[in-house]
This record gives sequence, structure tokens and C-alpha cells, in this order.
Amino acid sequence: MSIPDRRRWFKSSYSAQQDACVEAAHFAGGAVGVRDSKDPVGPALTFGPQQWDSFLVGLRAGTFDI
Repeated sequence: MSIPDRRRWFKSSYSAQQDACVEAAHFAGGAVGVRDSKDPVGPALTFGPQQWDSFLVGLRAGTFDI
């Protein structure tokens, strides 16, 4: 699986102009990459489509609220 180029990575519109954010990118086949916006050449985590969908369901349900 190849890493998308810089133009394909994006931050959430909720992050506004904050520096401490994560960026995401969509890969072929529905996978999603996530990385630290402060380290664009550093490592990225990759999630399969089902993993990502499960994460989003949990996020919307408040599962990860502290």
C-alpha cells in the first residue's frame, strides 16, 4: 500500500489553525492513514475500512470521551 502524497493528507475542519493535530488520508481500497501533522514524514498508522468505520461509530457514540 503506497503512502498518499502531501496533497491528499487533510486535517479536520474542527482543528482550525491548531498545530497539534492529526491528519488523515484515504488509500485505495478504503483504508485510512493517520499521522501526526507536526511530523509529516514520520510514521503513519493505517486502518482497514472496517476498523476505521468502527472507530468512527465509537467516536460518535462518545466511547472515547474522557
